[in-house]
Amino acid sequence: MKEVVFPGSFDPVTNGHLDLIKRALAIFGAVRVVVLTNQTKSGMFPVQKRVQFLKEALKGMKGVRVDCAQGLLANYMKKHKLTTIVRGLRSAHDWNHERTNAYYNQLFNAKLETVFLPAATQYQYISSSAVKEAVAYGADVADLVPTCVAKAFKNAAK
Repeated sequence: MKEVVFPGSFDPVTNGHLDLIKRALAIFGAVRVVVLTNQTKSGMFPVQKRVQFLKEALKGMKGVRVDCAQGLLANYMKKHKLTTIVRGLRSAHDWNHERTNAYYNQLFNAKLETVFLPAATQYQYISSSAVKEAVAYGADVADLVPTCVAKAFKNAAK
């Protein structure tokens, strides 16, 4: 068993994220989901709320834990003596973005490796950004996000 890190802003967590976490767990045996503050994105939910959503959505899943961090992922990995990052890929755009991130992570922490998992077909077009945009226009996103997130959106709309 090797603990790997699945990082992201998870604002909000989607069913695509959950699928990747489950698949990484099946491969590696342990996954630490790390909610990072992304300075290039404006957050819909505060970090602690995102952590709460993830914990609820992943409740009862052995081998998975949720944490949060600020700053460089490479520094977090070094501090916790972790060496493997798992990232999902939906498209060529993701590939270019994630390869760049992998380059910098390894530049700042030479021990890091990044493993890429392709998104399952049914989740290829789901992104947190698209979910937020759909919600802004009043769409029901219950099929795209965990139940706890869908309830939060419905309660906010009341």
